[in-house]
Amino acid sequence: MRAPLSALLLLTGLAACDSTPGQTDRAFTADGQIIAMSGGAGGAANACFTCHGLDGGGDGVAAPRLAGLDAGYLQKQMEDYASGLRPDDAMTRIAKALDQKGRREVAAYYASLPAPQTQMPATAPAPTIYLQGDASRGIVACASCHGADGQGSGQGGNPQIAGQPVAYTLEQIGRWKSGERRNDPRGVMAAAVKSLSDPEARAIASWLSTQPASPAPASAAATGSASVDAAARPAASRETRRPYRSDGA
Repeated sequence: MRAPLSALLLLTGLAACDSTPGQTDRAFTADGQIIAMSGGAGGAANACFTCHGLDGGGDGVAAPRLAGLDAGYLQKQMEDYASGLRPDDAMTRIAKALDQKGRREVAAYYASLPAPQTQMPATAPAPTIYLQGDASRGIVACASCHGADGQGSGQGGNPQIAGQPVAYTLEQIGRWKSGERRNDPRGVMAAAVKSLSDPEARAIASWLSTQPASPAPASAAATGSASVDAAARPAASRETRRPYRSDGA
């Protein structure tokens, strides 16, 4: 007996709506390391190591170091990429291909890796603009949030920025200035870099690249980070157009 057309259509619709991960997807998202090396359900094109290196140290140019950064900060950035709050063609695609559990696990994996040693000697003093800012131009001292040596505060909203490539740091400063990146708390980063001159920005980026990276402190675990409390909410429930709802740097 032939099934009624309406029943067939109903079964087809239910099958199309079934988003349960298959056995292959589950295998490739078993833990953060597997996701980083395989790209998870998104496939090999989304494998993190292709840009960030097998050790999470970045490519020394445009792809930043992830190893040893605060887990809460890394997870928050993944959530912001996925929601579009921090737009980036490659990272938005990669973050969206993972579910919330996958984004959390890959963040925890990179946070657990040892921070690579910088190969450049840190001989020059920190730029004055980094340490003191310039109140006359509304520039807040970078050190007030990220520490005198760029090691951050150990909390997700004030991450370690030492040991990152010059080109990456300059690109982020440019994105803060233009408004392309806006996932900072209450617009702090956008305001801080608004009046920076190009030579000042380059001096900061160059000096930070020579500073040694260090592991995130134990107190910066994802479960204890305020940024993760926001990241744990479904992206659709967050007001992604309001900068004060997010954090990052």
